[in-house]
Amino acid sequence: MSLLSLEEIAVKLDSENSGDRMVGLASLRNVPAADAFPFIEKLLNDENLQVRSMAVFALGIKATAQSFPILVKILEGEPDYSIRAGAAGALGYLEDERALEPLVRAFYEDTDWLVRFSAAVSLGNLKDLRAQDVLLSALDSDEIVLQQAAIAALGEIKCIEAVDRLLVFVQSKDWLVRQRLAEALGHLPSEKSLSALKYLAKDSHFQVSEAATFSLKRLADATTL
Repeated sequence: MSLLSLEEIAVKLDSENSGDRMVGLASLRNVPAADAFPFIEKLLNDENLQVRSMAVFALGIKATAQSFPILVKILEGEPDYSIRAGAAGALGYLEDERALEPLVRAFYEDTDWLVRFSAAVSLGNLKDLRAQDVLLSALDSDEIVLQQAAIAALGEIKCIEAVDRLLVFVQSKDWLVRQRLAEALGHLPSEKSLSALKYLAKDSHFQVSEAATFSLKRLADATTL
């Protein structure tokens, strides 16, 4: 498939067909962020929910100075939960430390689990240890997907203090939880992490055992540097 020119992308984005508009947005991946922003901005209020969601997320992928305030406004004021979740996810891609506070607020205050999930994932993407408390609280969630996100994010922010709390999930019945744990422990060097990873390397689910084996290698490589 040949790349579209800016003129061709503009035609797609102005089309009455929502599919064309989505193709136009997807084509912006090869366009510099500053040039892409005006095209993305005009679709942030699109009548089609999928197009709007795609445009919101594009603000994180094609980050500009305008992205942060727009995404925070959407996260805090958009009625549709899926659009708020997209904004939370896009904020993580910005890797901007200013996103910490709005993401923490979204996790604690938003009523929809998908938004809270996206906020937890993005807190991990920020790699900011100040997210420790909110992520530790997420481990107590009744939603397994929130636990999964928090486990992964605690690994991303390299929160060594979380190891004891994380080890509770070694015996989780959910293999995805165990996989996220195996991945996270690879970022948290300690004797307890090594012991848990050796145990998880023998897990009955191959994706858990593979993740644990990879994390053991990661930790071993780190100690030889």
